[in-house]
Amino acid sequence: MPKREILDPQGKAVLGALPRLGFEGVSDVRQGKRFEVELDGDPTDDRLAEVRRMAETLLANPVIEDFTVHAEESAEPVEAMPVAGEGRS
Repeated sequence: MPKREILDPQGKAVLGALPRLGFEGVSDVRQGKRFEVELDGDPTDDRLAEVRRMAETLLANPVIEDFTVHAEESAEPVEAMPVAGEGRS
C-alpha cells in the first residue's frame, strides 16, 4: 500500500467514481498491491519473519510502500474440473 505521504492517483480516481455509482460514506481509497505467499508447513514466527524479509527485499518498495504480513488458514483444495472440450482427441 502506498504510504500516506505518497500521492495515489488511482485511489483518488476510485474515490471520485464511487459516489457517481451510488456508493456513499467512503472517505478515502488507497490503491495497492497484494501478494499471497504459500508456505510449506506451518506459519511459525520464524517463517513469517522470513516472509517479512522477502517483502523488504523484493516484494515491496519500503521507501514508498507500507506492508503487512499475516497468516491465514488455507482453503480446502478443490478438484480441477475439466473445461468443455479438454481431454478429447
